[in-house]
Amino acid sequence: MDSMIAAAARALMAGDALGALKRVSLRDDPPALALRGIAMAQLGEHPRARELLRRAARGFGTHEELARARCVVAEAEVALAMRDLRGSPRTLAAASATLGARADHANALHARLIAVRRLLLLGRLDEAASTLEGLDLRALPPSLRAVAELAAAEVALRSLRTAAAQAAWGRARDAAERAGVPALMAEVAEARDALDRPAARRVQAGHEQPLRLEEVEALLGSGALVVDACRRGLRAGAAWRPLARRPVLFALACALAEAWPGDVDRDALIAHAFRTRRPDETHRARLRVEIGRLRAVAAPLARIEATARGFALVPPDERGVVVLRPPIDGEQASLLALLADGAAWSTSALALALGASQRTVQRALVDLEAAGRARSIGRARAQRWLAPPLAGFTTILLLPAALPLT
Repeated sequence: MDSMIAAAARALMAGDALGALKRVSLRDDPPALALRGIAMAQLGEHPRARELLRRAARGFGTHEELARARCVVAEAEVALAMRDLRGSPRTLAAASATLGARADHANALHARLIAVRRLLLLGRLDEAASTLEGLDLRALPPSLRAVAELAAAEVALRSLRTAAAQAAWGRARDAAERAGVPALMAEVAEARDALDRPAARRVQAGHEQPLRLEEVEALLGSGALVVDACRRGLRAGAAWRPLARRPVLFALACALAEAWPGDVDRDALIAHAFRTRRPDETHRARLRVEIGRLRAVAAPLARIEATARGFALVPPDERGVVVLRPPIDGEQASLLALLADGAAWSTSALALALGASQRTVQRALVDLEAAGRARSIGRARAQRWLAPPLAGFTTILLLPAALPLT
């Protein structure tokens, strides 16, 4: 490694992308191309960075496995920044194994952290948590230690363990300060702000109150009957009844919970659950069937009793009933939550993260664009979608596959 390459590498480690480019911008040998690609990625020029890294990998050839593996890891990180989640994780795993076998443990751990961040974007929290537990964080340099702790904080936040998230954030802050990289310190500070922003709305007896994540955690642990509109289910203490795939039952549960301790008229329930303003006997018969199904699902969390004019929700042991609503309304709330990070997402990546078809996501994006809540850049396969930052609250509870408390 010549002196200019070494100096450029040191500049990149310190976050000085321009300083690195000054040393290698006119060179086309594979090491210089790789460093130029990393520098362009740090400057946000991701398509150009990916091109340079691919050229570097081809230039190294098959006889330089270590250098090629480093290029694969760098390209995987660029793909993650571009929200291109279509690549096979096996390629990254193979590169990590090559780096570990060649004693490049820092880059091997970096590759595994990229895999963890990809799993978080896809909502696979169990896999991300198990991968993090297998990492020896003591062996990481400060910059990678900060990234690992940020990932641990996100896993804790999305499973509503705010104390663990606070502790991980504190360790991430200390590591970022030791690394001395301004962009990393800013990312850590931004992650900490999520704890202080409203994350949901509590609706009870006609009154609405914003809640932070720690207040949501306290509410779910209080034993009250919670109709959770963020995760679409019923919770009372440790008991959880998912209703995400039963929208009619969930709509009925929400209507009954919002009216508690009163009851809800049958016609109002039909209008809310079946979206019709002119109910007939067939709708009333269907309502009786759906109420019966809801009774079976909700037992023993609550009873549903018939009244003279409709139905009422009756929790056991005089527990309160609360509706937990997301900070933003609408059927596209989870889609907006993904776009809220400010990154440019492809339709395929959004579909992977949401577990929906690309056609469904495309229709939703068109509706959001017409409403001025999202915008697209590029065309065809290069098209990406962005939304303005949703300032003032956190969308942690709306992200894909958030875990219910156990």
